[in-house]
Amino acid sequence: MQFVSVVSVPVSDQERARTFYLDQLGFQLVAESTFGDDMRWIQVGIDGAQTSLTLVTWFDEMPPGSLRGLVIDCEDLDGEYRTLTERGVAFLGPPSRQPGGVFAILSDPDGNLISLRQAGS
Repeated sequence: MQFVSVVSVPVSDQERARTFYLDQLGFQLVAESTFGDDMRWIQVGIDGAQTSLTLVTWFDEMPPGSLRGLVIDCEDLDGEYRTLTERGVAFLGPPSRQPGGVFAILSDPDGNLISLRQAGS
């Protein structure tokens, strides 16, 4: 095994999620296509990262908003927090020191929780 390439993020509305991840979080569009019976593959990622996210609606066992535990490392968490807050991203609270670094947890429009982390701070 080499690395995790794609993580599925369960969403209720792919277009709304696409707009959030691209416009508010600043991710880039990696791939977008249709498949099957009117299904869409929307894959987004952070520039230079090996792992990307796909915004999924087709897994019954993954209801929208059920993602927990995804951590994205940041070099300047305070700066990211300010920028994303200005773009309307909802955080559960300001950055706080926890075991493993400084964390700020954000919520996407479906309630999926993503932790931003600055390690070693």
